[in-house]
Amino acid sequence: MSRLTEKLSKAQQHAMSIRPKVGGFPVLAEVLRECGVEMNRWSLPSCQSIYLMKEGSVVQQGTPLVTGTHEIPKFDRDALIAALRRDQRGESNFPEFLQSAWNAGVTGYDVDFSARKITYYGASGENYLEEYPAVQL
Repeated sequence: MSRLTEKLSKAQQHAMSIRPKVGGFPVLAEVLRECGVEMNRWSLPSCQSIYLMKEGSVVQQGTPLVTGTHEIPKFDRDALIAALRRDQRGESNFPEFLQSAWNAGVTGYDVDFSARKITYYGASGENYLEEYPAVQL
């Protein structure tokens, strides 16, 4: 494991240890921002996550949501917002959120840690922007 991947892994482990069940994403985001992550790019349904850091970039490959050939669901802003609110209330775990986002037609999203904004994208260029609050650790 390289120094940069180890730094990211330790930050993620720390964030998960202090993250509250309800409204936990801003805590995770702040820990990652403080460790030097500037942006996080998720690709669905592959569950590939790229972390753009001040010192370089790291990729993490999660378990894909689908394999083989599949039709991409139509982008459904209301379904995406419902999935976000369920997650924010602590009513879903992260894999369930990713599946719900995919089912709502999300093919990827970018988290901008300095601007505290997340942009969700559909296959035909649709997008939905959501801001999240600053937190003190």
